[in-house]
Amino acid sequence: MSETILVQPHEGWHGIVLNRPEKLNALNERMLEDLSAAIDGAEADSACRAILLTGAGRAFCSGQELSAAIMPSETGPPELGPIAEAYHQRLIRRLRASALPVVAAVNGMAAGAGASLALACDIVVAGESAAFLQAFVRIGLVVDCGGSFFLPRLIGDARARALAMLGEPVSARQAESWGMIWRAVDDAALIGEAEAVVARLAVGPSRALASIKRQFAASAANTLNAQLDLERDLQAEAGRGGDYAEGVRAFMEKRKPRFPGR
Repeated sequence: MSETILVQPHEGWHGIVLNRPEKLNALNERMLEDLSAAIDGAEADSACRAILLTGAGRAFCSGQELSAAIMPSETGPPELGPIAEAYHQRLIRRLRASALPVVAAVNGMAAGAGASLALACDIVVAGESAAFLQAFVRIGLVVDCGGSFFLPRLIGDARARALAMLGEPVSARQAESWGMIWRAVDDAALIGEAEAVVARLAVGPSRALASIKRQFAASAANTLNAQLDLERDLQAEAGRGGDYAEGVRAFMEKRKPRFPGR
């Protein structure tokens, strides 16, 4: 794996670290490709049942690096659409489609594409000094990497529009109070808290967790009737699984379940 991304295998889960601290973990094409590959590697490891994503150094991710490929030049403006589709959108789709639960530990600034990357994860824990910034408007661009999808659903249309149009940062504590993230904690407690969450997921019922991700992914576009049908079908699948059988046995025996997982 390239040095732009560090993969740290643990018992039951993988830690994936954005590793360009000298650039505040700004994204470039290589890093985006390597991050997608790291997610592929986690899914290919039968012992891995969850992912923890964080950044090296003092920032989670400062967004897209302003490299020559995306800068205006004397020869004309860049074509940002194909670049976004080939790299950024591919990563967000890959992350959201993963059957593995993904926890983000946001240390420091998550700006632009970095904020969207954090919000694309299933559970977000942030250090108290962290902040979320929709920085796109500051350079005359629009929200991307799924930010315009995630924000209104997390914090409502009014707040989402204001953050996108004004480009003002949101502190970790404010993000927690708005429901943008799961929890804000003291900086010193961040990694321990996030590791505890991912370790809990790693011993959970893997197939049920994957199906829960499918439920919430579909709910944004589904009618109530369609969502009820999906719940019925996924519940039927879960009921046939070994995790359910173990969960019931553990409940009856008054012990913690030992879910076999995927």
